Amino acid sequence: MPALTDLVLRAMADPTRRSILRHVRDQELPAGAIAAQFPAISRPAVSQHLRVLTETGLVTVRPVGNCRLYRLCPEPPPDVVAFLDEIWSDKAAAERRAQP
Repeated sequence: MPALTDLVLRAMADPTRRSILRHVRDQELPAGAIAAQFPAISRPAVSQHLRVLTETGLVTVRPVGNCRLYRLCPEPPPDVVAFLDEIWSDKAAAERRAQP
C-alpha cells in the first residue's frame, strides 16, 4: 500500500478534489451542496471524491442527523508538510552550495 504522503498528493492532484477543497475551506457544507457545485459530475462520483479526501485526512466529516457536513481539516497532514519542507530545504541548500 502506498504511503499516506503518496495518497494525499494523489488526492490533491485531481482538479475536482482541489475544487472541493476550496469549497469547504471556509465553511462546513453538506454533500448535496458540494455536489450542486459540480453539475457535470454525478452525485456518486462527488461522494467518491469526498471519501478519498476524508480517508486521506484532508477533509473532516461531521454527521448531523442524516446529513454529513464536510470541512477542510484545520491543519495539513504532517507527513506531507514534512515532505514539502524536505524538498524545498534540500533545494535551497543545493542552490546555496552552487553559488560562489
